[in-house]
Amino acid sequence: MAKYKIIEVKESIFKGNEIEADALRDKLKKQKCCLINVMSSPGSGKTTFLISLINKLKNKYRIGVMEADIDSDVDTSSIVKSTGVKAIQIHTGGACHLTASMTNESINQFDISNLDLIFLENVGNLVCPAEFDTGSHYNLCLLSVPEGDDKPLKYPLMFEVSNIVCITKIDTLNYFDFSLDKVKKNIKLRNKTADIFNVSAKNNIGMNEVSKYLEDKINQIIR
Repeated sequence: MAKYKIIEVKESIFKGNEIEADALRDKLKKQKCCLINVMSSPGSGKTTFLISLINKLKNKYRIGVMEADIDSDVDTSSIVKSTGVKAIQIHTGGACHLTASMTNESINQFDISNLDLIFLENVGNLVCPAEFDTGSHYNLCLLSVPEGDDKPLKYPLMFEVSNIVCITKIDTLNYFDFSLDKVKKNIKLRNKTADIFNVSAKNNIGMNEVSKYLEDKINQIIR
């Protein structure tokens, strides 16, 4: 009996979250503001990636950033210092993911009428963030070369829900047993429509391509 109760509660949580996520997505689109949810494991280079990307986009869009962490404001400070855009810190109180309700509450700290684009840097892990729709228009997943090319097989949901996958730290390919062909095949097994980019934010490899690609996606929401 207890087993079935747990399943019912879980289904209820997900269903309620999906309703809130759809409402948030619609609200943002009506206000011509695009939300991009960035997910990955810790150490994949999310903050470095975002700094590079924001600096390429900030002259075309009014950008805000939400940094989600269990604790600390290290990433928020880095974003503000390196890009000059407005950023807010979200402490999840120990939770390993953000829900649509938490995202909506945090977005209300911004004046959305003065923003075209919001990046949400989700809590670092490949499991929980994939389970909860944040209300974003696009999910962007980072997978770094040091993590291994088998991660799409081990953490399928993350790659199933991601519209965009960026293979980061490709400047380290010579130091790891990592196959770009294999990882792309593994991603496509989980998500045939995912768009895949090879990048090194540190060395500005592939970042111009990602920036131009995202411009088109952002404009579909805000124009």
